Amino acid sequence: MPTIKKQIKFSGVGIHSGALVNMLVKPSKKQGIFFHRIDMSDKLIPASFDNVGDTKMRNTTIGKLSGEHVKTIEHLMAALFIAGVDSAIIDIDGSETPILDGSAKQFYNEIYNAGITPGKLKKIIVRRSIIVTSHEALRQLSWFTRMKIYIMNFLSGRKTNGFVQLSPSNNGALNISATLVYPEKIIGSQSFTYSFDGTKKTVKEFVKNIASARTFGKFSEWEYLKSHGMARGANETNVIALNDKGDGTLNKIFWPNEFVRHKIIDAIGDMFTSGGFIIGNLESYKGSHAMNNIILRKLFSNPANYDIIDAE
Repeated sequence: MPTIKKQIKFSGVGIHSGALVNMLVKPSKKQGIFFHRIDMSDKLIPASFDNVGDTKMRNTTIGKLSGEHVKTIEHLMAALFIAGVDSAIIDIDGSETPILDGSAKQFYNEIYNAGITPGKLKKIIVRRSIIVTSHEALRQLSWFTRMKIYIMNFLSGRKTNGFVQLSPSNNGALNISATLVYPEKIIGSQSFTYSFDGTKKTVKEFVKNIASARTFGKFSEWEYLKSHGMARGANETNVIALNDKGDGTLNKIFWPNEFVRHKIIDAIGDMFTSGGFIIGNLESYKGSHAMNNIILRKLFSNPANYDIIDAE
């Protein structure tokens, strides 16, 4: 059960709430990643796929929205996974992790610098192919929410035809292939692939080519999102802001395809809510947090879909 050697403190605003939050990642002898809302109770909140309570706000939220919950855990979860940490207790005094610079870089760097105890992650080997479509994900939402999404997609020119698929791999790795298709010219159609097998080489590739990729959004949509309780902490330091025409950004981008590279971070973080190292091929075409969660629920719904090799 690898954990960090010393506790790490993060402070910053939540990207949706805009509220200042303090977070302490602590070593743990209890296998699993658990959040603790120190502003509410002593209850631990498992960062597990079957405890995901909401994915509508363009993030992954664990716990019940009517009670103790933590939003936007995916960037931190991706950093913990790449660092090889499967045991930690995370004290947090608010409802959302700090967004920091909008990527996984600062999370990973601090975790790495803290040091990791020896051990390997539990392996979850995909044995049968499963797929989730965007329409399937939409059917799980309320009628009112579906209508809002359809209207926003119609106005923006986006099509609801995405899917996420898990299938067996033959190289002992999590192989992710992600594709984005946006009407905005600066994004357009972008694809990126990344394979993680736990070796230093693939860790270095993540740090060099993926970790710094930031979340993104259209500047003209910010006021609408803020009025609906989203993006209140977003600014030009933690989000790639697309201009109103969609042919440029208001701040500098690190790579022309930084947008799809960030989706790799999201996918890794969501997959780690499985509680282990998924060995398989993950294809995400216009994927979402909702589809990532549903694919894990489908995976674990039938023992014939997977094998588990316990952690060392």
